[in-house]
Order: sequence, then C-alpha cells, then structure tokens
Amino acid sequence: MCRLIMLNLTTYLSKLTKLIVNMISAADQKLLSLLHNDARASISDLARALGLSRSTVQNRIAKLENAGVIKGYVVEYGGEYLDELVCAHISIKVKQKKTATTNNKLRHISQITALYAIGGEYDLIGVIETHSLAQLSRIIDDIGALDGVERTNSSIIMETKFKR
Repeated sequence: MCRLIMLNLTTYLSKLTKLIVNMISAADQKLLSLLHNDARASISDLARALGLSRSTVQNRIAKLENAGVIKGYVVEYGGEYLDELVCAHISIKVKQKKTATTNNKLRHISQITALYAIGGEYDLIGVIETHSLAQLSRIIDDIGALDGVERTNSSIIMETKFKR
C-alpha cells in the first residue's frame, strides 16, 4: 500500500515539475542562463543583469529551487585539473531484467560522472574520470565484473576539442 502511494506521489510530483518548467517566465529563463554560466554570481550582480530588485531575484531562485528546476550548484573543474584527468567512455551491455540493479550499482561508482541510456548494440554509455590509467583499468574491470553487466567496450578520450 505504501509503495503504491509513494509511486503515485512520485508520478504526481514529476508531472507537477514538468508543468512548472513549462510555466517558467522569460526572466526566469534568463536567470537560469546566468546561473548556468556562473553559479557563484552574487544576487546583486544577477539583479543588475536582469534589471530586477535583489529580493525579486532571491524569491525567483527560491521558487526555482523549490520547484525542482534548480537541483543544486556544482563545481566546474579548471583546465589544469582537467588536463590531469584520464577520461573514457564505456559502453555497457546489460543483461535483461538487471537494468535497475545495474544502474544503481553504477551510480555508486564515483568515478562514473555521467551515465546515459542509449539505443543500439549497447544499453548504456558511461563517462569515467580518473587520475591514472591504472585506476581507469581497475574501474573498467570493476564495471565488467558487476552482476548484470554482459560486456563492455571502452574508449579513452585523448583530447577534448570543445565542451559546452
């Protein structure tokens, strides 16, 4: 019974969030764009750029956070730090009926910075960031050994040409 209530509540909240996202004003969209470019911008700078009062900007940010539009604020690594990372894409073929548990296990590997569901021969593509080739090799072996993983194929990223 509780599981059904939670599922219904989760579905309702998801639909409500989508509705709120569709109701975002042009000013909120500009605010989101400014925050996306610099999440550490001061309220004063944001207010100045938007032509709004500081309290209005604070209220809009709070509204976007409460609605789940803004989930959090992240650290963006500097160029020198990124240059030292060893990055790879790993394609993962998952055994049927093991997708949810496999995804959960992959979520707990902190070196996987993104995981995408895809169509084609493989089911998932992960992005791995490590500090050495040896660590990358261990992570790839760990992924391949997970219950639910049928096979993997990895490609080391030699150089990032651009990233948006």
